[in-house]
Amino acid sequence: MNDHDLHRTRIKLCGLSKAEDVQHAVSLGADAVGFVFYPPSPRSVSVSQAVELARHVPPLVSAVGLFVNATPEWIREVTSYVPLTLLQFHGDESPERCAELAAIAGLPWWRAVWVGPDAAASDLVESSLNYAATNGILLDALVDGFGGGGKVFDWSLIPTDLGHRAVLSGGLNAQNVSDAIRRVRPYAVDVSSGIEVPGAKGVKDPARMAAFVRAVRAADAERI
Repeated sequence: MNDHDLHRTRIKLCGLSKAEDVQHAVSLGADAVGFVFYPPSPRSVSVSQAVELARHVPPLVSAVGLFVNATPEWIREVTSYVPLTLLQFHGDESPERCAELAAIAGLPWWRAVWVGPDAAASDLVESSLNYAATNGILLDALVDGFGGGGKVFDWSLIPTDLGHRAVLSGGLNAQNVSDAIRRVRPYAVDVSSGIEVPGAKGVKDPARMAAFVRAVRAADAERI
């Protein structure tokens, strides 16, 4: 493993709903693309849409399915047709529920941990311990609607050890992601609203997608 790999922040571009957005994400070098399977979300996709989108995800790029308080039947339906790589639980799921749903799909999983204005570093540590069976912890700002609100939380709350192995989310964009990487040193970053046309939830902006990836790579270059 070379120095570049050691310091490379992985990138997930989430809430993609059009084939051209998936193709653009792949061309930019994204490590993962995210599909939302939560019908109330403006970024949600149907099973048939996701099947088509997944056709544009090449090998070694992860296809992540985001679920919010999903039923076993919904997990089974989606994963029976959509070739996902990983499940991301973004609701109120307990550790036991996450494990149960992941077992149905036979896939690894991440758990989103909400960071509110009253959170403390000890709360994040406790959450990470509670979800010790997960393949990753995603740190996101507490907002109405289970994420995608474009809100930033206090990064100074993140313990160094947790930050280095976490996926950082919540209000990231091309303007602040470099600073986030310098301060938190996350394993990966996850963006959705920060790569969208302003005021148009779910509508991705190719220029903002490219600017976000450039900013991440610029921050990584400072670490080599």
